[in-house]
Amino acid sequence: MLHRHNLARSLATLIAVLVILGGIYALWMRYQVEPVTRDGKIRADLVPIAPDVSGLVSDVRVTDNQPVRKGDILFVIDQPRYRLALEQASANVAAQETALAQADREDRRNRAMPDVIAAELIEQGRAKAEGLRASMGQVLAARDLARFNLERTVVRAPFDGTVSNVSLQPGVYLTAGKPALALVYNHSMRVEGYFEETKLPAIRVGDKASIYLMGVADEIQGHVQSIAGGVEDRERGGADGQLANVNPSFTWVRLAQRIPVRIAIDRIPANVRMIPGQTATVIIHPKNDGRAIHRSLPW
Repeated sequence: MLHRHNLARSLATLIAVLVILGGIYALWMRYQVEPVTRDGKIRADLVPIAPDVSGLVSDVRVTDNQPVRKGDILFVIDQPRYRLALEQASANVAAQETALAQADREDRRNRAMPDVIAAELIEQGRAKAEGLRASMGQVLAARDLARFNLERTVVRAPFDGTVSNVSLQPGVYLTAGKPALALVYNHSMRVEGYFEETKLPAIRVGDKASIYLMGVADEIQGHVQSIAGGVEDRERGGADGQLANVNPSFTWVRLAQRIPVRIAIDRIPANVRMIPGQTATVIIHPKNDGRAIHRSLPW
C-alpha cells in the first residue's frame, strides 16, 4: 500500500513537472521564437495645417477632434485687408492700362507727323509706350498675387481627416507657414509592430496579422505591408556618425534590435475605435509555404 502511495506521488510530481516545463516551453516559443510583439503602436500621418498668408483670425469653423471632409473650411484670416489689397492692385492695373493707351495714341500721332514732330520726340514717345507695356506685366502679376492671397485667407482641409490640437480662437494673429492645428489623415491608419530581429526570419510581406489593442479583446485583421529597410545604428557617433563609438557588450547576452514592421489594416470590428498612439499586440501568422527557417544560437 505504501509503495503504491509513493508511486502515485512520484507520478503526480512528474506530471506537474512536465506541465510546468511544457508551459515554460510554450511561453518561450511564443515570446522568443514566434513572430509576436506587444510593442506595437497605432500610427497615422499627421499634417500640420498652416496658413499661406499672415493676419488676424476672423473665424474658426472647426472644433477639436472634429472629422472634416476635403475642402471644408477650417478657419478664415482677415479677408477685408486682403480684399483692399486686391482692389488697390486692380486700380493699379486700370491706371496702367489708361497710361499705356494714352502713350500708344501719342506714339501713333507722333509717327503720323514726321515732318512736324522731331525724330527725337518720336523716339521718346515710342520708348515710353514700350516701357509702359513692359511694366504692364508687373501690375498684372501683382493683381493676380493679390487675388491669390485673398483666396488663401480661407484655409480648407486638404483631405478627409480629423482635426486635432485645436486651440485657435478669433483674434489670434497667425504668421504664414506657422502651423495652427493638425489634421490626422484617417486613410493612413496603420500599425507599426516593433519586432526583435531574431523573429524577422519568420515574417514576410503579405503574411496575415492579428492586432489586439490594449484592453480590447476584439481582433483587428491586417497583413504585413512592409519591413523597415534600416534602423539607427546607435554604435556610431562622433562627427556626424562617421566615427564608430562602440559600447561595451555583455559577455553572455546580446540584446536584439527592434525592427519596425508596417501592418496594413484589412478589417476593423464595428465596436472598435483606433486612435493613433494606442498600444497594440501584433501576432503574425506566417504562410505555410514549406520554406524552412534556419536559426542560429543567440551568442
